[in-house]
Amino acid sequence: MPNLADLPRTWDLTSYFPSFAGPEYNAFKTALTQNLHSTLIAATALADLSTANVADWAAQFQGYETLTAKIGHLSSYLGNLCSADANDDLAKRESAALATAYATLSKLHGELLRAAGTNDDAAWAALVATPALDGAGHTLQRMRAEARHRMSRAEEALAADLGVDGISAWGRLYDNLTGQLSFEMHWPDGRKETVPMAQRRALMANPDRAVRAAAFRQGNLIWAQHGETFAAALNAIAGTRHTLYGRRGLNDFLAKPYFDAAVSAGTIDAMFRAITANYELPRQALRAGAKLEKTAALAFYDLEAPRPLDPVPPLPWSDAVNLVDRAFQSGYPALGTYYRTCFERRWIESEKRAGKRSGAYCTGSAVTGEQRVFMTYADTMHDANTLAHEIGHAWHSHLLRELRPFAQDYPMTLAETASTFAEKIFLHGMLQDPALAPAQRAFLLDHECSNAASYLLNIAMRYEFEKEFYQRRRDGELSAKELCDLMVQTQRKVYGDTIAEGDEDPWFWASKLHFFITEVSFYNFPYTFGYLLSQALFSEFKHTGAAFLPRYEAFLRATGTATCEAAVISTLGWDIADDKFWAEAVVAAASAIEEFAKVAAAR
Repeated sequence: MPNLADLPRTWDLTSYFPSFAGPEYNAFKTALTQNLHSTLIAATALADLSTANVADWAAQFQGYETLTAKIGHLSSYLGNLCSADANDDLAKRESAALATAYATLSKLHGELLRAAGTNDDAAWAALVATPALDGAGHTLQRMRAEARHRMSRAEEALAADLGVDGISAWGRLYDNLTGQLSFEMHWPDGRKETVPMAQRRALMANPDRAVRAAAFRQGNLIWAQHGETFAAALNAIAGTRHTLYGRRGLNDFLAKPYFDAAVSAGTIDAMFRAITANYELPRQALRAGAKLEKTAALAFYDLEAPRPLDPVPPLPWSDAVNLVDRAFQSGYPALGTYYRTCFERRWIESEKRAGKRSGAYCTGSAVTGEQRVFMTYADTMHDANTLAHEIGHAWHSHLLRELRPFAQDYPMTLAETASTFAEKIFLHGMLQDPALAPAQRAFLLDHECSNAASYLLNIAMRYEFEKEFYQRRRDGELSAKELCDLMVQTQRKVYGDTIAEGDEDPWFWASKLHFFITEVSFYNFPYTFGYLLSQALFSEFKHTGAAFLPRYEAFLRATGTATCEAAVISTLGWDIADDKFWAEAVVAAASAIEEFAKVAAAR
């Protein structure tokens, strides 16, 4: 077998299409467009679902599923081209044009919801029992539940049309305005420089605390200048949702985000009760950080800063590849074999070069059953961890590849489980290595502590703030000052004395894109859910060993065919609606936090 690190670091996309804009690509795109329109016409012409037309509607659901897989295939391919070469104008135009195809698919989805909303229970039961839809029951039942909370066809069409210049316009306003913002950075040496707001977060992760403080304070001056505009946008987005929820018979503003996450309110309530009861655990990680900073408590701008530990030497690509390989091979051989396959088939794009987009992600195609990993490796331990994380996502998709497309669609709550599990396999393997340098060990412990503080405090804070904001928004709009006051109150409640009085971030609500995403609300709790579920999974793996892995893989295969609760209890036997389950998952982070606290105390 060749040395993995010697294999090409650019990916091979020819299994999608032999060439971009070549005959195969053009034929695929033309056929997709034609099939979208013909399927929509056929579905629109069908009468409402009844026992007389079950077979016709079953064909439409099958057609929608196939079209979803094909448009996903094309979207993944174009996204990969644009990521690998941000200057490829043709790929960017093709990607933008794909919005039209998605709009047609959305209209077809609306027609399927018309069928799913039938009052003819016998017809619906016959549709679900159709052999051609075997294995799609979970998706069909979710469509039925969604259809029960729809307005009339005319009202839904009007809402969609108005949304372009309404709720979506507020989201675009936020994106466009924040993309243009800049602030005057006051450097510790006295220099002043105009810096794009997009660079502020990186500056707030600078090792120099004076740099972080300057970026934080000067940046907040700009958020404050536009505060009422951002408050208007946030109020409009939430107000529109309240109106639509009411029209659709949803009395609880959390019902839609919970439905999208395929989880019950009781489970999320249990999770946050367990977190609240154990706030002191992640707070210990922040107190250890404050000791290293030699401060009584942290400021908000310290939360993402690197700790002043011994510097971690650069980690060459070859070393990172081999470290992940050894960890996977020893801890999870099947994952290790798949990892090697990804290199051998050139499914990983890791080269550092000009023209690439930033970030890291995993994507794939239900048409080919293949995955791809995108990242830019920059010789850090953090990047090695990112490689392991994204391979975990790819492994999840790989295990689902033989299921029908409907059964491969899992919610955001379960999306981070396999990735975080793979990350923990890597970190655990590293921490068990007797040759690990002290600086590397400290870095990995710090990383684990940062995760605990982020998922158990920062995300919890966002959830609590957004929940209270939506509750108050029912009675009227909130001013920028009221939003800032609510943000500070929430930060004090969650972080306690780990954040110094006066060093909160009142403008966090304005600077956080997640609050302004119009396609989905409460873009927060699924991250904590995935983190804690992964904690529980890895704890069981450490306790049981390799015998646990078949159950783990069965769970991953169930993620697209059941609710979160059903997927977990049917494969793992755990009741995730129980506070005790979540409390044990929170406490699973204790060992890394305690060890890091010892490191901090010794400095």
